[in-house]
Amino acid sequence: MAGGPVNSQNQALERPLASAGPTNSQNARLLRFATYAAVSVAGLLIVAKLAAWFLTDSVSILSSLMDSVLDVGASLVNMYAVAHALTPADREHRFGHGKAEALAGLAQSAFISGSALFLLAEAVQRLIEPRAITRDEIGITVMVLSLVLTIALVLFQRHVVKKTNSVAIAADSVHYRGDIAANLGVILALVLAGRFGWIYADAVVALIVAAYILVGAWGIIRSALDQLMDRELPEDQRLRIQQIAMAHDQVVNVHDMRTRSSGVQSFIQLHMELDGDLTLLQSHEIADQVEAAILDVFPDAEVIIHQDPAGLEEWHPDLP
Repeated sequence: MAGGPVNSQNQALERPLASAGPTNSQNARLLRFATYAAVSVAGLLIVAKLAAWFLTDSVSILSSLMDSVLDVGASLVNMYAVAHALTPADREHRFGHGKAEALAGLAQSAFISGSALFLLAEAVQRLIEPRAITRDEIGITVMVLSLVLTIALVLFQRHVVKKTNSVAIAADSVHYRGDIAANLGVILALVLAGRFGWIYADAVVALIVAAYILVGAWGIIRSALDQLMDRELPEDQRLRIQQIAMAHDQVVNVHDMRTRSSGVQSFIQLHMELDGDLTLLQSHEIADQVEAAILDVFPDAEVIIHQDPAGLEEWHPDLP
């Protein structure tokens, strides 16, 4: 009974993009490893910077030390949030726990902003009361080590974010991208102050780094709020979903499409217009085929498709 329209082979539904994204288990492993790596690197940097600060009395190293302490706190929050976000859906949270990542992003923005404000205060104080830096070669060595470790971590986090679209890891990465700028600034300040006698270098560098970190904090807040407020997926992704649905030769039109993201998972809902003479079973099987095609391109999505008879006059929300 479902033979004709359902069993026709539609070339657009062949799934050439079945490997377009990682599986949920791969995402979970990447996310967990990224959080462990961040905490480990930050902990090592705290020990190194603490020793360097005692030996050099450099306010820029002290600022970098405090930034690393805040990074550890933020990364621990992040570790808990990612673990919670990966918890399967339950009776009370049927859409899962992905928004824990966005909440962690907001918490981390507070850590980042606090770090920036601390740098601003220290910079102003050092401008008012400049002091000479001692044993600058030790400080430079420690900061170069910090720079290398931080760059390696940021590159790995960038890979994780590209694979998972994790807001929490992206937020964590902003910390460490800020640290790269901070480490470069501290190295420059140590060279200028220790080797060339420009004692204001510490303060100037700290002011620049603080401004950069505050900009990063705002980016995290905006991204987290987008998830918490159920902002639509990017327009190019929405267009791709519509193209996939319309590629089926039995689909007349698509309307009322709604999308959102929660952690690494996307939620896609749409109404699909079909020939009104099709049986319920035929319509259902066509919807299953379209859903499978969408999942090939968006493997971490949950898709809900409602079938409408083509040409049926009914009210629809006035949405683009």
